[in-house]
Amino acid sequence: MKGLEIKEISDKAKKATYGIVFTSWNAVIVQDLLEETQKELLSQGVEEKNIIIKEVPGAFELPLATQSIAENESVSSVISLGAIIQGDTPHFDFISNACIEGLQTVALKTNVPIICGVLTTNTIEQAIERSNPDKMNKGKEFALSAMNMVSVLD
Repeated sequence: MKGLEIKEISDKAKKATYGIVFTSWNAVIVQDLLEETQKELLSQGVEEKNIIIKEVPGAFELPLATQSIAENESVSSVISLGAIIQGDTPHFDFISNACIEGLQTVALKTNVPIICGVLTTNTIEQAIERSNPDKMNKGKEFALSAMNMVSVLD
């Protein structure tokens, strides 16, 4: 199975503060991502008080909220969670591109590791498979990615 495997989490990553920004849109999918991301941070030793959570309407709003947390909340990393599912119009392409490029810009501008936890899928079934804790469990991977980046960057 594809996915991130980290052998050991550093003390630096365990003591860090993490921001999580998640979308209201596609709530059933995003709630699984949120729960699994938070659960993994806690299971790796991050204290609950060191997890800052904010909700935004949709994926287009993620970059601005992510930037706000990165600049104003003294976080070591921000995990941005959402799900963009292909529809019948080009809206998917516009929102996906704006969101992903926006998150990359935030990371480069703030020098804070930004984890792109935004699923971009062709179908709702693909999104459910990726968010499901008993299947691909991307939420767990996003948390581990954030912790890894905190360990790597000084």
